[in-house]
Order: sequence, then structure tokens, then C-alpha cells
Amino acid sequence: MQNPFAKCCVKSTEGNNSLQFLAMFTGTLSLVCSGMHYGWPSPSLPQLLNNSSTILITSEEGSWIAVMPLIGSICGSLISVLILDVIGRKRAILLSCIPHLVAWIMIAYAKSVAVIISARFIAGISDGLVLCALPMYLGEIANARVRGALGSSVSVMRIFGTFLINIIGSYLSISTTAIVSSILPLLCLFTFAWMPESPYYLIMKENVQQAGRNLKMLRCTDNVEADLERMAKAVKEQNENTKRYLDLFTVKANRKALGIALVLRGAQQISGISAITFYAQIIFAQAGNISILSARHASMIYFAVQVILCACCSMIVDKVGRRPLLIISIVGAGLALFTGGTYFYVLNKSNANLNNFAWIPLVALVGYVVFFSLGMQTIPITILGEMFPTNVKAFALSLMAVYFCITATIVSKFFQITKDNFGLHVPFYTFFMVCVLGLIFIILFVPETKGKTLEEIQDELKQCDVKGNKTCTEPAEECRMLPDSYTREY
Repeated sequence: MQNPFAKCCVKSTEGNNSLQFLAMFTGTLSLVCSGMHYGWPSPSLPQLLNNSSTILITSEEGSWIAVMPLIGSICGSLISVLILDVIGRKRAILLSCIPHLVAWIMIAYAKSVAVIISARFIAGISDGLVLCALPMYLGEIANARVRGALGSSVSVMRIFGTFLINIIGSYLSISTTAIVSSILPLLCLFTFAWMPESPYYLIMKENVQQAGRNLKMLRCTDNVEADLERMAKAVKEQNENTKRYLDLFTVKANRKALGIALVLRGAQQISGISAITFYAQIIFAQAGNISILSARHASMIYFAVQVILCACCSMIVDKVGRRPLLIISIVGAGLALFTGGTYFYVLNKSNANLNNFAWIPLVALVGYVVFFSLGMQTIPITILGEMFPTNVKAFALSLMAVYFCITATIVSKFFQITKDNFGLHVPFYTFFMVCVLGLIFIILFVPETKGKTLEEIQDELKQCDVKGNKTCTEPAEECRMLPDSYTREY
């Protein structure tokens, strides 16, 4: 059957990136659904905690409902280790749509807390699969000049899903919201099924001819011999020394990549983004009487700004670079958290009348999301798809997904416990201190990957001169020399 999206790619000598962006858009529909599950507690927990709810829950039960996708995502991430190099990146992304669909149906007809928690756990399995498979897929299909934009789409589309569920869930019942949301995984199944598999994966499976055909589709040109040769050589060299998971820890370049990824992803989560996403409407409700906006509308503005700024980041990341955006982002987010923490401290610890200053938490949280979305929201995930060689990439991304889930779960529970027992200023000040430590690490250790091929990034991690000269500090078998032609941006 003819591919209905084939006409989107008009081949030329120079080629273009249209099909890469189409593959990104259709694949990230699964991430929209993931974001909808992720952001579902913000509009839904206030309904469930209301005394008029047909399913009554406690604050403790609500916190477990919020974090359950993160726990399920650990299982999905572990599954991805086993299947990503067996069934491929594309099939793993398609597979992730099934649990998402099942979870929405369960929520639509849930009659108890146990069913909701089970559905959220099942949705988390999909999250673990797609958050490992999609960054890998996009990093492997992308031209170096647009890889930042494609990689950033992972966060943009997930945040768009969170924004979308806050709109739908604020005006519809929980059951109706779930039924409407079930359209997204079906749409992903029927569109992404036509997209080409990653050429890197096909080369790993020794299907070089199909890899060449897919690369021609993705680049929209028949002139792909140089790219195909470069990929084949890289895959061969990255896999020839075995494919042991221990290579992630025993090879110096891999350890360096893992350390950078762990700290960046940790700083992203421990600066509070997941907790604030889960409890956005509750935070605004506790902030006091915001005279011009309800908590519902304030949270919508919060997520709308997040979507817009994440999209802006994806458009400029390949021009400005990763490091400058990360630095600006974490500085601004830290200052906004400090401002919000100070407001809540005064609100909770003094008798001061803050009615005239009730706009401060809205401005602080919008300021937080503006700066956070400029870099910290998107770039750590983009870097995940760039830093690891093919022989350990599946294991590395799965490990990072598990790490993300554990970190986000701990931070969300920390937020719930501290806000209930001590006040909102405690988590806000804690998140501010993490931003300070993250800034120091970014300045000292995070490399710039803008405009570099995946092979050039690996050589930089190995401290090799990409022109094949003299500065290699790795053992000979770990450091290959590239000819001058490989410094070209593909």
C-alpha cells in the first residue's frame, strides 16, 4: 500500500527535513497523551477531593494517584531495555499507544480509587516506553542542523498534553474527559505507522539496504551515501567491543555522558517541575484570593505559557545553543522560586495582610515556567538522545527514565508532605537551592552539542580531536579517528 505521507517529501539534490518533522509530529502524539495523563491530577484532584465527588479520596490517596504513572513508568522503562533493540524504535512507540488507550477507558468507567490508581499505573507503562523510544528515534533520524528542534519536541508535546488536559478537565467531568482523551492514542497509531524506522536501528540489524531507503525518505534526497557510510562505520565501531550493559559504567566516555545526564535530569526534576505540574490548581487555590483569576484559569495560563515557551526553545536551540539556554533558564527559574517561597513564608508565618499582593504567586509561577521552559524543560531530554553510543543507548535511556520516575516521585511526595505539614515555602526554597547547585554544574561540566553529529559528540566525550589529530586521551580501541570530511554538518 502506498504511503499517504510520501508526497510530503519532494526529493532534490540538497534534500530537506520535511519528513523528519512529520515523523516527529506523528510520533509525539503519543507524548501528548502521556502529558495528558501526567497533567490529569491538576484539574481532576480538586474534583475528587470535593465532598460532592462520587469517589471520595483523602489527600494521601490523591498524592498516590498523582505519582502512580511515575511508578508505572519504571516498569515501562525496564521493558524498553528488553525490546528497543529487538522490535525497533518505531514499533516500541506504536506499542506505547495501547496502554494509554486502556488507561483512559478504565478512568472513564472507574467506580473506585483502586481502579483509578491501576489505570494510572498502566498509563505509566506507556510513558516509560515512549520516553525511552522517542528521544532515541528522533536523535537517530534527525539531520544535525535540526536535531535540537526535533529533540526538544519531546518536552513541547508532553507539555502541550498537560495544557490540553487542564482545559478539557476543567470544564468536563472526569469520565467525559477520559473518553475525549482516548482519541489521541488512536490518532498516533493510525499516523505514525506510516513513518520510516530509524536507519541506525536497521544498520544494527544488518539491513543496510532498507536503512539507505529510509535515509533517502528522511533526507528527501538520493544523495545519502556519505551519511549512510558514516552511520554504518559508527554503529560497527560502537558495537564491535561487545554490547554489555556494564560498558555504560566501565567506558570513560559513557560514564561522563551518564554523569552529565543524571545531574541535568536530576536538577530538572528536583527544581520542582513535576510537583508543581501535579498540584498547579491547588497551589493557586492556597495562594490566597487572586481577585482577577480563579485557580482554574491561573493554572491554564501557567500551562499555556509553558507550551509557548517550550516551542520557542525548540525553534532557537539549534541557533543559540544548549549551554546558554540552560544557564538563562535555571537562573530565572531559581529567582522565581525564591520569590514564590518568600510570599508563602510571609503568608504562613505572619499576620500580614497580603490581599494587595495576591498576584505575586501567579507572577512567580508564570515567571518560573517562562524561564524553566526556555531550557531546563526541553534540553536535558534533547541531550539524552545525543550523548550515548548505539551499543548502550537503549540501556542508558531506560536507566535515565527509571531515574526520572524515582526522582519525580520522591519530589512530588516531598512536596505534598512539606506543604501539608510546614507550608508551601519549604518546598519552594528547597527547589531554589537545587537551581543554585544546578547552575554551578552546568557552567563547569555540560558541553555544547549544537550542530554536531552524533559521532562528533562521542569523540568530544572521549576527548578526541574530531579532525583526527593528536588529542585523544582514551585507549586506542575506544578512540577512533575521523577524516576531515566528518566535521561537516550533515
